[in-house]
Amino acid sequence: MTAPFIDLGVHHKPAGMSDRVALGFTKVLRWTADTFFAERYGHRAVVLETVAAVPGMVGATINHLACLRRMCDDKGWIKTLMDEAENERMHLMTFIEISQPTRFERAVIIGVQWIFYLCFFALYLVSSKTAHRVVGYFEEEAVISYTHYLAEIDEGRSPNVPAPEIAKKYWDLPAEATLRDVVLVVRADEAHHRDVNHGFANELAGLPVGPVADCPPHVTLEPNWKKAA
Repeated sequence: MTAPFIDLGVHHKPAGMSDRVALGFTKVLRWTADTFFAERYGHRAVVLETVAAVPGMVGATINHLACLRRMCDDKGWIKTLMDEAENERMHLMTFIEISQPTRFERAVIIGVQWIFYLCFFALYLVSSKTAHRVVGYFEEEAVISYTHYLAEIDEGRSPNVPAPEIAKKYWDLPAEATLRDVVLVVRADEAHHRDVNHGFANELAGLPVGPVADCPPHVTLEPNWKKAA
């Protein structure tokens, strides 16, 4: 399985205060990550993927409750957002096999996750459009970060170790797959999330929804009770 082609130059130009706030917030977080992790891309991925898995679950929860109250169809948003959250969690489970977080990083994860969850939940309640735009910009930065990670691997500064078994099973990668193959499919996932969330924000703003990057095929994760049955 090869990663689908993605457009690395996609960037939503901010239009209005909501977009500028979303982009400014994203740039602040990007600066913080660059300062804290420098070029330790494996450790960066572990910490940031714990945050990246939050928005999809928050959006799915709020949309689920809203649809129950309004007794209306969700137009596929809930499943899409839950799939996004699960996909980001699988990114985390993969990179934990590559870069074990330190005790300090684990403490940072706990603190940041709580703060980010509460802040993002509040933002989604106030302006779901801004919330989805934030995620779209987050994913733009994720695509950039994983592109830098690929360069580190290709130039020999990061070892191109064998891909973890969990990654081979989830993305149906070949037995000889390496970290480079993993980063390629993860980057493609992030590009897909980027376009989906910018599309959601555009739809809420009454703007045209652009094309969406292809998502690499994933193995369906079945609950344990289904396997037992």
